[in-house]
Amino acid sequence: MNERAEVSPSIRRAKPHEAELLSDIALRSKGHWGYDAEFLERCRPLLTISSDEISKLPIFVLEMDRRILGFYGLREFERGMELLYLFVEPSAMHRGYGKLLWNHAVETASAAGSRRLLIESDPFAEPFYLAMGARRIGLAPSSVQPGRRLPLLELPLDPELHKSTLT
Repeated sequence: MNERAEVSPSIRRAKPHEAELLSDIALRSKGHWGYDAEFLERCRPLLTISSDEISKLPIFVLEMDRRILGFYGLREFERGMELLYLFVEPSAMHRGYGKLLWNHAVETASAAGSRRLLIESDPFAEPFYLAMGARRIGLAPSSVQPGRRLPLLELPLDPELHKSTLT
């Protein structure tokens, strides 16, 4: 009997040559929520990840069978870390991959000594972040659509909890 072994997903640092693939995943993931083509085109610059960005920022991919199914990226700011990206390939949604990426992002931010994780969320993604323990702290203006406001969320972090997790 030739049964294929069950493969578990793994998370690793993104590689600069994967920038275009990650940008495509981000755009497909955003498009999953039913946005029209014009709106998605206005979002494209914000969802375009460069190889330089991958080299400089903590950007991690989740892969299985050597196929990237999602990714996240963080950026330091004066009061903590900001979750810049967290996207899952639409065909891989609702399988727990977003939660795996989220947990890794929280551990990464905590291990870096951050005391909070800030998220400017798509309105459709807000329920996910709230379920993961974040709380809404306000609204932020959209840079792609005048008058649109995005949920601004925060997750307080305890760096001591994750000090040795990722070492």
